[in-house]
Amino acid sequence: MPWFDRLKAGLSKTRQMFGGKAWELDWDDLEMALIAADVGHKIAAEVVAEAKRERERGTSFQEALEQALLDQLEPDRLRQKLRRVGFTLDVSRNLVEPNGQVVMIIGVNGVGKTTTIAKLGQYYQRHRKRVIFAAADTFRAAATAQLEVWGERLGIPTISGPDGGDPAAVAFDAAQARKARGLDLLLVDTAGRLHTKHNLMEELKKVRRVIAKADEGEPKEVWLVLDAVTGQNGLEQAKKFHEAIGITGVIVTKLDGTAKGGILLPIARTLGLPIKFIGVGEKAEDLQPYDAAAYVQALLDMPATAA
Repeated sequence: MPWFDRLKAGLSKTRQMFGGKAWELDWDDLEMALIAADVGHKIAAEVVAEAKRERERGTSFQEALEQALLDQLEPDRLRQKLRRVGFTLDVSRNLVEPNGQVVMIIGVNGVGKTTTIAKLGQYYQRHRKRVIFAAADTFRAAATAQLEVWGERLGIPTISGPDGGDPAAVAFDAAQARKARGLDLLLVDTAGRLHTKHNLMEELKKVRRVIAKADEGEPKEVWLVLDAVTGQNGLEQAKKFHEAIGITGVIVTKLDGTAKGGILLPIARTLGLPIKFIGVGEKAEDLQPYDAAAYVQALLDMPATAA
């Protein structure tokens, strides 16, 4: 199944909030449908208000709604793009190139962090990047073994330590190994739950510090994995992580099979953080670079057309 069709299939439960085509609803029903899809009250009201303004300018309801959603997701770039090429999908998605050569992957347990790292490893391999894993989630039973299995399957070396060991030591060794072997990218798995939230954040800060000691200036990227099913609770998680360690990007998993696919709007607007990838299934190819135009068209059940 082509990627856009998988995305549309993944967002099917979210589209059910519209009870059909979104542009067949009146304004009040549209606002309530957006809220039900976990867009949030404030942003839902802003989307409807902007769509109304576009409609008053003579824009069709469908295009007005699409424009209003895109303005929330990527206001500057997409506004310019839409004025240039119209309401079409740019199907050529460029490589998501990380800044630097180390990416810490963070998030609470259960969001699919370790599996996401494996998918990222495969994604960057396809783009001819030489990847190495760090199994620094030493507190979760079998997390190290899980990443080692993925590494063996993909031919990606994995640096690990003993269960319950020091995560920072694993990250340090992995950062040194990446430099020594001249590899392109280190993906660092991290713990998602320690004894208290304070302990978790302090441990993540320590991991970041020791990576910088082993590889000056790194990690330049810290990507948070969020489970779309958690909805607005995920925003609270993100705020706490961002305050503690500083997030540079977000990966949203499990968009398939959830009615809360609208959560991408408050992530982009409230957090002000770039969405790097979205996940719409279990297969490696179901983790794809985020494309706001594709997301909106899939959410509104529109056909994909090349820009």
